[in-house]
Amino acid sequence: MSETCANPLLLGWIKEWLDQARERNTKGVTVYKKAYESMKACPLEFQHPSEAQQLNGLGPKLCDRLTDKLKDYCNEHGLPMPEDPRTVKAGKRKSDGTEETQPAKKTRKPKTYAPALRSGPYALILALGNLDENSNQSMTKAQLIEQAQPYCDTSFTAPSDPTKFFTAWNSMKTLLTKELVYTQGHPLKKYALTEEGWEVAKAMKKTAQKSNQSKLSLDGQVVPADKPSGAQGGNDASNEDIDNQTTQGIFDENEDTTPTPIPIPPNSFAIQLVLDTREVRTSKDRDYISNELIRKGITPEVRALEVGDTMWVAKFHDPTFLRQYGEEGDEVILDWIVERKRLDDLIGSIKDGRFHEQKFRLRRSGIKNVIYLIEEFAVTHESNAAATQKYHDMVCSAIAQTQVVNGYFVKRTKNLDDTIRYLARMTFLLRNMYNSNNPTHSLSLLPTRSLSLSTTYQTALSTLRTTNPSTTYGVTFPTFCAIASKSEALTLRDIFLKMLMCTKGISGDKALEIQRQWTTPQAFVRAFEELSEKERETMVSDRMTHLVVGRKKIAKVLSKKVAEVWGMDAQ
Repeated sequence: MSETCANPLLLGWIKEWLDQARERNTKGVTVYKKAYESMKACPLEFQHPSEAQQLNGLGPKLCDRLTDKLKDYCNEHGLPMPEDPRTVKAGKRKSDGTEETQPAKKTRKPKTYAPALRSGPYALILALGNLDENSNQSMTKAQLIEQAQPYCDTSFTAPSDPTKFFTAWNSMKTLLTKELVYTQGHPLKKYALTEEGWEVAKAMKKTAQKSNQSKLSLDGQVVPADKPSGAQGGNDASNEDIDNQTTQGIFDENEDTTPTPIPIPPNSFAIQLVLDTREVRTSKDRDYISNELIRKGITPEVRALEVGDTMWVAKFHDPTFLRQYGEEGDEVILDWIVERKRLDDLIGSIKDGRFHEQKFRLRRSGIKNVIYLIEEFAVTHESNAAATQKYHDMVCSAIAQTQVVNGYFVKRTKNLDDTIRYLARMTFLLRNMYNSNNPTHSLSLLPTRSLSLSTTYQTALSTLRTTNPSTTYGVTFPTFCAIASKSEALTLRDIFLKMLMCTKGISGDKALEIQRQWTTPQAFVRAFEELSEKERETMVSDRMTHLVVGRKKIAKVLSKKVAEVWGMDAQ
């Protein structure tokens, strides 16, 4: 790191915060990644962290954190703390008489947010503070209200004034606006504290412990933590209000959100190949693929798949096996899926944007081994040499992107018969892998009741796969269909992403970057409305300048195209 960066200490601390944000899956990832890339690319050596404010992505708050880290580092190693150049320059100007003698203004750090005692924000932060900071735990609205209500004097479900509609839950908007809380997932939205939110929660816990040690009631007994005397609800308060808070005891219970897998006996199922109903040779010969597979000793099941064209499931010999665990059906999906593309269909999907949308949905499916199968790789049907070369380059670029960027395995076949032979070989391979005599591969079920949103599903898979890479963790087929569905339980975020990807050139990754900057379609349109017609053309590209390189960067030409679609009503 020190060989490529002029400020290795500062870069190292930013990298540490970035890694922590990634582990916790917080919004801080975007902030720290932007700061990390700017610091790494900077050729200037800073004498003091405050000088880093000239870089894109490093604001006063982050530079203050770096300053605090540098102070600790200097104290630990017995080094003098560098002086802030701004203070030095101000003192020099004063001694030289180059400007009027005025007392230097003290830079004031922004106060830590402190909600009023037993108010809505107060209770919500306390409840979310029960979660484990070092995990990806979160709460649904119902869970959060149940945990928060004992710490709030007003109701989270019924308005205090019958003539109004506001409850204590409306204060969640304040916490989201201040970025102390963030939401994730669908079909059920869940809430968790951001890094700033955890700082507030820790401050509340610290002051509560001090308060509980000294605060006594009139009869000499300690005031209970969850029922402070004279507590009143209200709006936000100053930092001094923290001294009156009492939160001891609410941070002790940590709930593990990683589901407990259910081991599946190796001799209780058979490997079944499943074909999508649209996988046909021609409209008049719909059974060709199935018949050819049967001739090779494999009887496939044909049904509508939410994502992909071919997948494999573990089908239980006992149709009632899953009922003992409260599950539906008699199948658990395996970790392999095939997206089949004829060459002409691949070219068409690249042109109309389906190529990126399909890969985006494959990634969200949670399946680890994605096989992108392309038939008729050699372009032979084009008579025009220039057009042939054009499409050839397009396909080669798409394949390289699929392999390098998405990490999918690309299989090229000569024709449909070659594809069928490959599917047959894959089926026999999986049957051997999960044979009862092969102890190197095992199968476990993730209970549906523990997967209330797709984010939890993917997070659980990532954690479990890291711990036990030889085990396949699957869900039941009906649960997988619900997770991978195009239409069911779409959140506003999902719809916004799909809307963005309708513009040619906006891939799933680019859409995600735009959605991180403007969280809703309404916020996106309003941002255009505040700008002049010329400024709208570069609004998106200007905001994405922190993406120095890579597939997520948005050029000005594409930014203008987006403005023509989203900014046309902002005239």
